[in-house]
Amino acid sequence: MNRTTLEQWRMLQAVIEHGGFAQAAAAIHKSQSTINHAVHKLQDQLGVRLLEVVGRKAQLTEAGTLMLRRASQLLAQAAQLEDVASSLAQGTEAEIHLAVDELYPTAQLAQVMAAFSQRYPNTRIALYETVLSGGAERLLRGEVGLLIASSVPAGYLGEPVMQAEFVAVAARGHALHALGRTLTLQDLARERQIVIRDSAQDRRTDAGWLGAEQRWTVSHVATSIELVSRGLGFAWLPRTRISTALDAGELEALPLEQGARRHATLYLTIADPDCAGPAARHLAELFCQEGRNGA
Repeated sequence: MNRTTLEQWRMLQAVIEHGGFAQAAAAIHKSQSTINHAVHKLQDQLGVRLLEVVGRKAQLTEAGTLMLRRASQLLAQAAQLEDVASSLAQGTEAEIHLAVDELYPTAQLAQVMAAFSQRYPNTRIALYETVLSGGAERLLRGEVGLLIASSVPAGYLGEPVMQAEFVAVAARGHALHALGRTLTLQDLARERQIVIRDSAQDRRTDAGWLGAEQRWTVSHVATSIELVSRGLGFAWLPRTRISTALDAGELEALPLEQGARRHATLYLTIADPDCAGPAARHLAELFCQEGRNGA
């Protein structure tokens, strides 16, 4: 059984933070005698001297510094535990499962998450980064409550949150650029294409042109960008992820006679709007706001 209490440690912390017993009493609304008794009892229970008086000011001993540092962690955890309990009592979710297609810009995702953490710091987020139908599959399986993807699963309603543009590109100096003319699909067919694999497990779908004889299939947009940047193939890549490389001339758009660009709309889908808690609804609204700001 513990011999000390969090309240005793809280009073000792107040004495140090506010510079004395009288100041601590005023700060935490306790009588000075109550704080004095609690701190002295704490020392007696531990058998360790925690405080020493230097001049008119009480200061921590070396042992007291060590002990209070450990106790401060416990006090912070206890406060967080009470915050979590308060959130749960109000119906706030303990955890939200979210699937986001890799087309969604990382910087915008980080902005949404940062804003969410300000409002619901104690709600955990399990984020699944998906490709093509992988996110919809997770929603249909009941694994996620929110989905950002380029398609809305049958039987659900989606809210458009952004337009994604794909650009056919290859690295500067690639053989396709060396042709120095408008390119045909036959030109592409002779070169290696970098394709991003659908992250769904059951029913994978293909998207875009897949006519190259040589294809390398990868699982992530970042991998595709890296391979294309090294001159190892061409690909249709999301402009939001390659704008810097395009501006720097590291990647160059392919001068195709048709199909050089294509577009996809990303939608926000809530698995069950009626059962979504306040944190999930707030997160959904943040994605919608980000979409309106970027429109």
